Amino acid sequence: MQTVVLGTTGTTAEDVVAVARHNARVELGDDAVTALAAAREIVDALAAKPDPVYGVSTGFGALATRHIGPDLRAQLQRNIVRSHAAGMGPRVEREVVRALMFLRLKTVCSGHTGVRPEVAQTMADILNAGITPVVHEYGSLGCSGDLAPLSHCALTLMGEGEAEGPDGELKPAGELLAAHGIAPVELREKEGLALLNGTDGMLGMLVMALADLDTLYKSADVTAALSLEALLGTDKVLAPELHAIRPHPGQSASAANMLAVLAGSGLTGHHQDDAPRVQDAYSVRCAPQVAGAGRDTLAHARTVAERELASAVDNPVVLPDGRVESNGNFHGAPVAYVLDFLAIAAADLGSIAERRTDRLLDKNRSHGLPPFLADDAGVDSGLMIAQYTQAALVSEMKRLAVPASADSIPSSAMQEDHVSMGWSAARKLRTAVGNLNRIIAVELYAATRAIELRTGLTPAPASRAAIEAVRKAGVEGPGPDRYLAPDLAAADAFVREGRLVAAVEQVTGPLA
Repeated sequence: MQTVVLGTTGTTAEDVVAVARHNARVELGDDAVTALAAAREIVDALAAKPDPVYGVSTGFGALATRHIGPDLRAQLQRNIVRSHAAGMGPRVEREVVRALMFLRLKTVCSGHTGVRPEVAQTMADILNAGITPVVHEYGSLGCSGDLAPLSHCALTLMGEGEAEGPDGELKPAGELLAAHGIAPVELREKEGLALLNGTDGMLGMLVMALADLDTLYKSADVTAALSLEALLGTDKVLAPELHAIRPHPGQSASAANMLAVLAGSGLTGHHQDDAPRVQDAYSVRCAPQVAGAGRDTLAHARTVAERELASAVDNPVVLPDGRVESNGNFHGAPVAYVLDFLAIAAADLGSIAERRTDRLLDKNRSHGLPPFLADDAGVDSGLMIAQYTQAALVSEMKRLAVPASADSIPSSAMQEDHVSMGWSAARKLRTAVGNLNRIIAVELYAATRAIELRTGLTPAPASRAAIEAVRKAGVEGPGPDRYLAPDLAAADAFVREGRLVAAVEQVTGPLA
């Protein structure tokens, strides 16, 4: 099993995915333990003084004006966790909760939060035991941190609330901790607050979306190439010199991927024999421009994620010179913007893929293919309704592309009067990524069937590899009408698991 060591300088996207999805073990680095102890000494010293310090000896948010005496401070920290664990709605996915917990621990290990080393170690122990707190869909405004989601995680740390064990069974958190020999934590000054103030949920979902979209953009280049081939289009528009004069790196990468897939094709270029067609339609000819713009959006989002992964997000923070200062670093705007931007790019990629599918099914625009790629059109409906499903997914993608971060709703008696809605942006992006995968799967299904119907013409070696692999995966080829849902589900899994890209790369080498 992989082990991830957390130090004081943040973490990587690869480590987030390893912990969230693959149950990698988490350990605290020696530098983190040293920094945790040093920061705690500063907090303890401030707690002993009569001067009020936010989060140490005061209330929170709009109640920060009240000074809290030493006898009530443990209760204060317990109460903020209990009261903020106010989420509602369905449970959030296990991988999201694990990413959330790991990223909060990442900030704790920075030494800027004032949390004791034993609290950080317990957080790691819970992750390593496979205990997953119950976190609900609603409760974060993306400012002051993902408050309710993080509070439900902190509640488990205290041995309260519900959690899921490694066997998937829901139990009281205290029982699960006891079963794994983990003692609940009694929070001290500032610790409750430090466990809640972070952009960890939205960041975790961003990191995992980036990993998924990296595969999906390669998959989209492959399906676009297959559709171009099935439509007897020209690959001349993919020539590197054409993309060099408009030097967007994502565009050049997508064009290069498509050209690699089409190398050696006996189908491309036959449009010159079709007098009415001078150029391919935009959905075919401009595929690298649209997918490329999305790739450049991914690159920008990765930059934001990398900066956030190196950040210590808390309020107040403990500085090396001994000051404990309030700040606004918990505001989710940087993450929220790119989450929304990715949803917009994904919607457009899904939209252009659906247009290519529709063209493959329309006998008036498919250049000789049977209507709806049916075996006996009229008796058979072919892929008519598969395109309906794809169109419904595209329509929802467009709704999901409406930015969450353009909204703000005041809270905490107008103390927190501008929020990012970054959690909401992340939640809708997760749905959008799943939909995009399904849309690409439908295009794959249609394009591979269409290529197989082009008898007498030989597809590119990479195309043949994709067709052979998808057929072995249980996605059937041309023939009379049959129950389509299982085929579409198999195609969806084939794309999602990266098997389409892997099949093609066996011929082309690594795609960009």
